[in-house]
Amino acid sequence: MELDLSPKLPKRLYGGNGGSYLAWDPSELPMLKDGNIAAGKLALEKNGFALPRYSDSAKVAYVLQGCGTSGIVLPEKEEKVIAIKKGDAMALPFGTVTWWYNKEDTDLVVLFLGETSKAHKCGGFTDFFLTGSNSVFSGFSTEFQCRASDLKEAEVKTLVGSQKGTGIVKLDPSFQMPVPKEEHREGMALNCLEAPFDVNIPNGGRVVVLNTKNLPLVGEVGLGADLVRLDGSAMCSPGFSCDSALQVTYVVRGSGRAQVVGIDGKRVLEVTVKAGNLFIVPRFFVVSKIADPDGLEWFSIISTPNPIFTNLAGKTSVWKALSPQVLQAAFNISPEAENHFRSKRNSDAVFFPPPS
Repeated sequence: MELDLSPKLPKRLYGGNGGSYLAWDPSELPMLKDGNIAAGKLALEKNGFALPRYSDSAKVAYVLQGCGTSGIVLPEKEEKVIAIKKGDAMALPFGTVTWWYNKEDTDLVVLFLGETSKAHKCGGFTDFFLTGSNSVFSGFSTEFQCRASDLKEAEVKTLVGSQKGTGIVKLDPSFQMPVPKEEHREGMALNCLEAPFDVNIPNGGRVVVLNTKNLPLVGEVGLGADLVRLDGSAMCSPGFSCDSALQVTYVVRGSGRAQVVGIDGKRVLEVTVKAGNLFIVPRFFVVSKIADPDGLEWFSIISTPNPIFTNLAGKTSVWKALSPQVLQAAFNISPEAENHFRSKRNSDAVFFPPPS
């Protein structure tokens, strides 16, 4: 069966005048289901409020646009209220309750990528809402609601029935939400646009990697992530994950060309990617990208918290590790040709500037 790795856009699942929630459909992007991966995107308009919910999946959240406020309650922990802005990444383990609010004119847009091996639907998130017309509490009988809350029947009906919205609502501009606390950000969020670079190649590109060192909660989520910014016309070295991890990539900005090569040296994807696209690189498949003149930026998750990659170009590539005689025999080339090949790309770079 042919692999369909072509990039896709999300579809709107629900929303109203406060914003919308979109998700990628595993029927259109089969690798989501095959790889037990899901992807969604929350877009909140001014005064939009995403009601408190928890999910059946662990996730990494990344703020694509705008700024706002997020409330995060880890299992058996106090609520953390943090200010969020473009470039912030957060790891959300199983059982985490979250809410999201935007009081600014610019839409707040948050990307969610996660693993669904324990989810109700492979390739898709299922959220359980604590309030609203479809909340878990509203599903219980009045007797159970009264006993659980220690309220009278009339009081319970007011509590449970007053919120008519589903998932996302719009608050009155005068309503005061909790004030974020700077100390709550520690260990909860990392801004990838302000963090130190893990890789920085002039005229090539830059990488910030999320792992258990700079965002410990990714260990509980079981995922790693990175933000890659490729300069105009630069190339990202061909490479693959050598620890059997899937790589799920969302194009944040710009455009460029991507090629993926799989089993038996077959090129399974050759496509121009642009902002908003999502595509998946299967385990052990080799991927490379070349940015268009305006550059290319992407955010990826990898299905292991501390991923290891093998490059097929540059000083750290496997070619440099193999002995000259092995390359001569393997390529069936002369010693001179092998020496010429080995002499190229002798920097540690994984990004290559455009040819001069």
